[in-house]
Amino acid sequence: MNLETERLLLRPWKAEDAESLYKYASDDRVGPIAGWHPHKSVADSRQIINDVLSSPGTYAVVLKETNEPVGSIGLMAGGNSNLNLPENEAEIGYWIGVPYWGQGFIPEATNELIRFAFGKLKLDRLWCGYFDGNEKSKRCQEKCGFKYHHTNKDIYWSLTDDIRTEHITCLEKRYVRPLMSFEIPQAVNLIWEVFLQFEAHEYSKEGIEHFRASLDDKERTKAMKWYGVFDNGNLIGVLTMREPQHIGGFFVKADDQGKGFGRMLFETAKAECKRPEITVNSSPYAVKIYKHLGFVPTAEEQTVNGIRFTPMKYSPLED
Repeated sequence: MNLETERLLLRPWKAEDAESLYKYASDDRVGPIAGWHPHKSVADSRQIINDVLSSPGTYAVVLKETNEPVGSIGLMAGGNSNLNLPENEAEIGYWIGVPYWGQGFIPEATNELIRFAFGKLKLDRLWCGYFDGNEKSKRCQEKCGFKYHHTNKDIYWSLTDDIRTEHITCLEKRYVRPLMSFEIPQAVNLIWEVFLQFEAHEYSKEGIEHFRASLDDKERTKAMKWYGVFDNGNLIGVLTMREPQHIGGFFVKADDQGKGFGRMLFETAKAECKRPEITVNSSPYAVKIYKHLGFVPTAEEQTVNGIRFTPMKYSPLED
């Protein structure tokens, strides 16, 4: 089975990929920090494709632009993992060639594998790990929503015949994380869909057009902090923050409202904001929702550019 993202094709490895595999896997900056020795020859890479990378759930990370495999990603379920997991859980492992570091390819591939694992395979939990010093892998896991779980100190790693310390991270089926730049267009579409369903009827034509223009303003969207809430790997809600403490938008898909996803979003943004006060200009539809979260109105409803809103401030509810 093949998986696909905007820039990548994830497909099974082929024997004819050996030259490309060797080109990237022979670099000693790649394998040792991931827990395996650099490849010694094209023949060595071909043998590894046959013996290791042909395992079910292992994919070549192929750039659509060049049709060349430049890395690998795998989903190891249950007993096939390195973590002695139950059959309804799996471990994700990955690497990518040095020329493609820092371009977001592995987070993009990992997010697609997460969606597949939770949505198609119906797994309950995903795990990942990184060795001491592998800061790139740590950042990738954080970007994809994995949270630190525990550390295995001084373990013997047979592939490299040495002693290592491995940090283990975990991802539940429902999670919140900051969105990455390639996910913003999907988030904008979600916001527009929910706006048309629940808010547009309370706005004038001018207000609807102004709201759409704000979504299309690249500089504005780039300046905001975007949070997404995911269920089974699928984006179902978005919260944006502009300035240090002002909510710019807060939207959850219709079928997922009333299930706690909005509170998950808000609690994450509030924790990262680290400010005693959070403000928002609430649409008429959302005033009750914000009150439920602990916001109070600070002024009467206003209309600017056809947009109706009530200024509100977060005031934690008394116990």
